[in-house]
Amino acid sequence: MSVVLGTDGFRYEVQDNWAKLPPGYEFSADVAAVGVDKHDNVYAFNRGKHPMCVFDREGNFLRSWGEEIFVRPHGVFMAPDETIWLTDDGDHTVRQCTLDGKVLVTFGIPGKPAPYMSGEPFHRCTHTALSPQGDLYISDGYGNARVHKFSPNGKLLFSWGESGTDPGQFNIPHNICCGADGWVYVADRENHRVQVFDGSGKYECQWVNMHRPSGLYMEPQPEGRFYVGEIGPDMAVNIDVPNCGPRVSIYSHKGELLARLGHMHAGLATGQFISPHGLAVDSRGDIYVGEVSFTNWGRRCRARGEPLPPGLRSLQKLVKVS
Repeated sequence: MSVVLGTDGFRYEVQDNWAKLPPGYEFSADVAAVGVDKHDNVYAFNRGKHPMCVFDREGNFLRSWGEEIFVRPHGVFMAPDETIWLTDDGDHTVRQCTLDGKVLVTFGIPGKPAPYMSGEPFHRCTHTALSPQGDLYISDGYGNARVHKFSPNGKLLFSWGESGTDPGQFNIPHNICCGADGWVYVADRENHRVQVFDGSGKYECQWVNMHRPSGLYMEPQPEGRFYVGEIGPDMAVNIDVPNCGPRVSIYSHKGELLARLGHMHAGLATGQFISPHGLAVDSRGDIYVGEVSFTNWGRRCRARGEPLPPGLRSLQKLVKVS
């Protein structure tokens, strides 16, 4: 029997074993981010032996690439010019690549982070976004509390943000995206909010009815919907608290909550999430969810002295049914 998540016009059927990986290509690792190209091919940026695995919309494996390039995959952005921007927080770099894996541009010095919390790019950068004008925004990240804005030709224009909890401050800027109006949306993960800025870094507002937002996706059209992957509680004292995620939430472009997808607790059953870390939506409205399951479920297993279960999933497809 199929499992359907959501209500009120936002219903999705879960396709748990959608990705058909050939023998030897099993992820066996976190899928940190997902992207979808104009043909609805799906790009799963993962921390296994084959960092980029590409599928058609039916889940048939097309190709892999990125071996011996990426250290710790973290973020995917699909650009309008049919290139893909990949953020590697373990290598402190952002690479623009062709869709078959040729590296075109590298931002940052591979393997050489800026000083911790210096504000200079990059120290464990997390994600990348492009404005409608072609400006590049990079969230930075685990070892910084900044957003950097670059011109289309790669010049650093300015940066903003510092560590903290006030408006305009960050506690792990984990993801970033731009709307059709050029506004910038930052997943301020450990402050449990998405902060909204104009293209010059001016604080506009924040959305706070979420728990540890990690994955972001905004539909590219004006007044597009906004999708948030929330990774849920993660401490021994609250890991089993209900109604805080992990889940996927859908908002209007104004931050109005439209739907929540997922169950009360993290789990291994179909329809449950472990840690939705990266999101993408295709032309038909289907949602692809990359999860850092091996990291988060592994933490549970270690705390309980249990082995990881076999076949732990890290990529799900939610097919829109209404």
